[in-house]
Amino acid sequence: MNLDLKEINRCVRCGTCRSVCPVFEESGWESANTRGRILLTRGLARGLKADSEVLDSLNTCTTCGICTDNCPAGVNPPQLIEAARRDLVGQGIVTREQAALSRNIFESGNTFGDPGDRLAWLRDRSLLREKADCVYFVGCMNSYRRSDTAARTFALLSRFGATLLPAEQCCGSPLVRTGFDAHRFVDENLRQIKGTGANTVITGCAGCYTTLKNNYSADLEVLSIPEFLAEHIFELDLEPLDITVTYHDPCHLGRHNKIYEQPRRVIEAVCNLKEMKASGKDARCCGGGGGVRSGYKDLSLRMAKRRLQDVPEGVDYIVTSCPLCIRNLSDAGAGEKAIDLADLVASAIR
Repeated sequence: MNLDLKEINRCVRCGTCRSVCPVFEESGWESANTRGRILLTRGLARGLKADSEVLDSLNTCTTCGICTDNCPAGVNPPQLIEAARRDLVGQGIVTREQAALSRNIFESGNTFGDPGDRLAWLRDRSLLREKADCVYFVGCMNSYRRSDTAARTFALLSRFGATLLPAEQCCGSPLVRTGFDAHRFVDENLRQIKGTGANTVITGCAGCYTTLKNNYSADLEVLSIPEFLAEHIFELDLEPLDITVTYHDPCHLGRHNKIYEQPRRVIEAVCNLKEMKASGKDARCCGGGGGVRSGYKDLSLRMAKRRLQDVPEGVDYIVTSCPLCIRNLSDAGAGEKAIDLADLVASAIR
């Protein structure tokens, strides 16, 4: 194993993470919280063989990062857990669900294994510019499952000269989170981005954002939809809406990249905002990240249902900026009340 024992041993086993881990909150098992997983990574580094229970422990982490923000020793558990997953994948030790997800991506270029046209939602192909200063990176979920949001987001961004990649591939986030090598997709997307001449990429998916930001070229400016809209919101002809919404912070926008203020600024320019019981850096994970939704759906939805308990009374919508969060919250009971920030803004344009 190539795990960093020095980093692993920074964990002082205090148990602070037990009080915040969303998976532990649902299961109650020591192996289902951060401290237990770090103990397992130490065991793996010392030669422990990974059986199905070890795989379940490591692969039920959503990589939400709330443990990192609360760790008094300064440990970054998601990095350690992703490293352990990579080592195990390198040895061919994977779950059936991990194998299926990676096969979908490698064979089709998207997480769903969908052979269809990724740009089927784009009715007017003349909007595709060969050259542009910025590119809208749509992501798998919005391309294939939330195409109305993709269309509305691109309608907003095209006002500012954005284009699309001609043959966008999965950003690689699901592969990175679950331990697989994503270089093939990183290289191909970078090749296409450079072909447009763009130096800025804008995305509405939190998973795409953190991957584009941290696993792609350092020369590339990566913006989330909340960041971009916060900068340009008053350039749009908006008519404020007489509604009240709450905002769910996606883990990979909030805790991982500290994007808290921008989405709220956008919402307050459009309508009334009422915060969840736990928000910002303390926001509960929806349960959809880190490969947990694809590998452990029941557990994932239990976390989403618990997150919905934080929704304040009297709100018309739950707004977020991650299609995976929307899917999980919707499936857990929010239904059509869970919407994308771009959809909210689009509904306010005169």
